Amino acid sequence: IYVQVSSSSSAAHGCFCQVTGSLDDCACDVETIDAFNNERLFPKLQKLLESDYFRFYKVNLNKPCPFWTDSGLCGQKNCAVIPCPPNEVPEGIKTNGHHNKYSAEANNQECEKAETLGAVDSSLSKETRQALLEWNKHDDEAERFCVIDDEESPDSQYVDLLLNPERFTGYKGPEAWQIWNSIYEENCFKPYTVKRPLNPLASYSGTDGKTFYSWLDGQCVEKRAFFRLVSGLHSSINIHLSARYLLDDNWFQKKWGHNVSEFQQRFDAQLTNGEGPKRLRNLYFLYLIELRALAKVLPLLQRPSFQLYTGQPTQDRQHKRVLLELLQVAKSFPLHFDETSLFAGNKEEAANLKEDFRLTFRNISRIMDCVGCFKCRLWGKLQTQGLGTALKILFSERQIEALPKSGSARLTFQLSRQEIVSLLNAFGRISTSIRELENFRSLLSKVR
Repeated sequence: IYVQVSSSSSAAHGCFCQVTGSLDDCACDVETIDAFNNERLFPKLQKLLESDYFRFYKVNLNKPCPFWTDSGLCGQKNCAVIPCPPNEVPEGIKTNGHHNKYSAEANNQECEKAETLGAVDSSLSKETRQALLEWNKHDDEAERFCVIDDEESPDSQYVDLLLNPERFTGYKGPEAWQIWNSIYEENCFKPYTVKRPLNPLASYSGTDGKTFYSWLDGQCVEKRAFFRLVSGLHSSINIHLSARYLLDDNWFQKKWGHNVSEFQQRFDAQLTNGEGPKRLRNLYFLYLIELRALAKVLPLLQRPSFQLYTGQPTQDRQHKRVLLELLQVAKSFPLHFDETSLFAGNKEEAANLKEDFRLTFRNISRIMDCVGCFKCRLWGKLQTQGLGTALKILFSERQIEALPKSGSARLTFQLSRQEIVSLLNAFGRISTSIRELENFRSLLSKVR
């Protein structure tokens, strides 16, 4: 544990005094989320994310930045990502086919026991195999809120997320600020005339915060929600960096742990001119959005034909049971966010706003290819894709409700393996952040 900022016994109060009670635009409160996450959901989720299906993520970390010329990649060794040797990735995950798309409804018991795609294909008719190929190529770009890497690209590699954890890498300064500045200034529906508080790339005025929140409060609920999602994601990332900070690096070992001073610099009300507690409250808003998506996707993932396919049948069935138990817990949350409050009203205006919302978030997902630190890029891409998948689920309610109960009919809603893995891992990051706040509360209460 590292502490440097001079503090009084009210250190915890400085970060958390305003992080309590009900959340704006929600019928929920911070305390309910804390208890639900830390006691009921977090332990189950962490266990699931250690399974082979969810720990291996295929990603292209070599895409060029589409918006500006790269100023150079981070040269620090902590920025590096270690890809998986091919022999370490389960064959079932590497196999191309309908197991990756989970849109095949023709799986019978014999197929479910098969360990290779070849065995599955041999049990299907020529027509069904052709349908599966077509569904695999199904272009659902109109539904997606993020850009997804082409898994067939030679530049895409499997990464073991457990061996490449999200933590402080030393990547900071103007290059890192440019990423977030582009997101906030150009992709949050904000006019340039409205100054964002504590923008490190702009001259700061003490009135910026008041002017900014007056503007934000005057926006429609959808645009307020968009900003709060981005801010919540930013907050979650900063919590991870503070909780897994490089405290000591010598010839013998690296020591990672909680850096209380780093946490205070980012979230203490006094040190951030009141911004810190707002950021933390936005984290809880993001949690509610992604939690709601998990509850809504249950009808798709509980279908008998859906398998967490890795080629290890016993483990696959066990992990699917754990997944469904987790989703049932998510569904049982008593104060879910009501997504019907978004994009309501005039149908044409709502449709246009939803499309703006979708395209703007897609743009943010493309900005992740501009991150100079490979490890930060990996987790940035995964978490924006996970949130994009959550939004896709929330705003596809009719398609999910129309899912056929059984049979070989084409699904009205689909998720790729990449989307499923990113959805659960992204929520795992948010859940971990909520859990870490309890740790920081405890640590800050001991600061004198």
